[in-house]
This record gives sequence, structure tokens and C-alpha cells, in this order.
Amino acid sequence: MKPSLIKIALHATCCALVEERVNNIKIALQEAQNAANNETKSSAGDKHETGRAMAQLETEKLTIQLTEALKLEQVLTQINPKTEHQQIGLGSLVITNNGNFYIAVSLGKIEKDNQTYFAISAASPIGKQLIGLKSGSEFSFNGRNYTITALA
Repeated sequence: MKPSLIKIALHATCCALVEERVNNIKIALQEAQNAANNETKSSAGDKHETGRAMAQLETEKLTIQLTEALKLEQVLTQINPKTEHQQIGLGSLVITNNGNFYIAVSLGKIEKDNQTYFAISAASPIGKQLIGLKSGSEFSFNGRNYTITALA
């Protein structure tokens, strides 16, 4: 498959994964809210206060996770996967001799057509090193040497 088509497929996969994450967190938040509401209706005393505090902590943790997931969603909306890159930047698909990277959001390993791609953030250590490079460039990361063989 052509790198430009792979990039479009990777972008769609990233969008779907982030959307699923957002939806799961929203469901968990609703469940935590329901648990807190039910705790209010239950018995009084220390048990009531502990249960309510735990539900509040869970809600705060989930709210932070939701904020982070929404940030990922926002980054993905800034990417036009049809843009061809001459230089690595946000939205680039980078094919190297030691791995393939999609510069978007940090979602880890994604399998497409029996190939492994790593969805990484431009702010990640390797992302920072890749930004601005061109096809044919070489770089080292964690003791491994990479040569960029294709860029889309």
C-alpha cells in the first residue's frame, strides 16, 4: 500500500481509538457520578463520608483523563492526512530502516497490512528528534541508527 494511503488509514485508526477512549471515560464518569449519588442516599456516618470521598476522587481522576483524551482529539483534528510532507512535522508518516512512525498523538503500536507503525507525539523524545528531518536523513535514538527511507 502506498505511504499516503497508509497515512490516511493510520489517521482514521488514531481518531477511532481516541474517540473510543473519550466515550469509555464519559461512561466511567457517569457511573462514578451515579455511585456518588447512591452513596448520598445510603447510611449516614463514617462509611458514608468514605464512600463519597472515594467517588469524588474517582471522578477527579476520570475528569483529568477525559481532559487529556480531548486534547488528543484536538491534535488529531489539526492534521490533514492527505497532506504530503517534504519535511517531517505533525501528521507525517515516517518510514525508516528500523521502524515506522506516524507523528500525531501518542497511542503506541498500530498494525496495518502486516506492518507495525508507532503513533507518536511530536513532543515525545523521538518525535522531537524527527521534526524537521527529510527523506534520506539519518539519526540515532537509544543507541540505534535510523535512516529515513520514505516520508508521506
